Amino acid sequence: LPRPPPAATGSGPVGPCGRRAYAPPAERKRFYQNVSISQGEGGFEINLDHRKLKTPQAKLFTVPSEALAIAVATEWDSQKDTIKFYTMHLTTLCNTALDNPTQRNKTQLIRAAVKFLETDTVCYRVEEPPALAELQKNEWDPVVAWVERRYNVTIGSSTSILGPNIPASTKETFVSHLASYNMWALQGIEFVITQLKSLILSMSLIDRHITVEKAVLLSRLEEEYQIRRWGNVEWAHDYDLCELRARTAAGTLFVHLCSESSTVKHKLLQD
Repeated sequence: LPRPPPAATGSGPVGPCGRRAYAPPAERKRFYQNVSISQGEGGFEINLDHRKLKTPQAKLFTVPSEALAIAVATEWDSQKDTIKFYTMHLTTLCNTALDNPTQRNKTQLIRAAVKFLETDTVCYRVEEPPALAELQKNEWDPVVAWVERRYNVTIGSSTSILGPNIPASTKETFVSHLASYNMWALQGIEFVITQLKSLILSMSLIDRHITVEKAVLLSRLEEEYQIRRWGNVEWAHDYDLCELRARTAAGTLFVHLCSESSTVKHKLLQD
């Protein structure tokens, strides 16, 4: 049955107990003509010709919303002569949510996300050179201030290698907020955080305060400063930027598509 092969040994981030999260496998020749979706008992399924898509652990590939199923089907349908799994971020996120290769529960996912506050990119500032310090202040401070107002927390910043002292109440607030998301959405949130190396930028992005382009730019602020000063390495920097944008956009879309139904229902109940 059609399913992406498991990640190769040594690839992907290491999870608890030494297990590795999924990493996109190598390319494979396209073996199907048509892609469609259908609704089953457990949700929406992806069909490659007349065969149902499976996860690396041979589970039926079933997603919770029709919109997400359409997005995943579009990834498969857009593949040409070969299937480039490393371009199919939504499919990989769904596989991770279905198989849970690191065997983490909701509490562990939330703790991992909140832990990023301790090393958040926008909280670490430089003193030299002055131009970069000023750039960080002008670009990062407004986002930090917005998050502090939005969640009624204190974050701050620091030029110390130890970073800022994040209050326990701030962490508790984010733990409580993230607990409102389902397991699927949390997988997406953690994915976005790992791309941007920042919980602050990730929540600003997911809350639609900043765009994907802006979030990526802010996460690469020092690198962009160096590029402007010393020049761009042909292809390398542009490729990294495009890849980061693609992964961040996919993760953000995944979060919204996985929490769409509950959000709409909540809004209807409020109205």
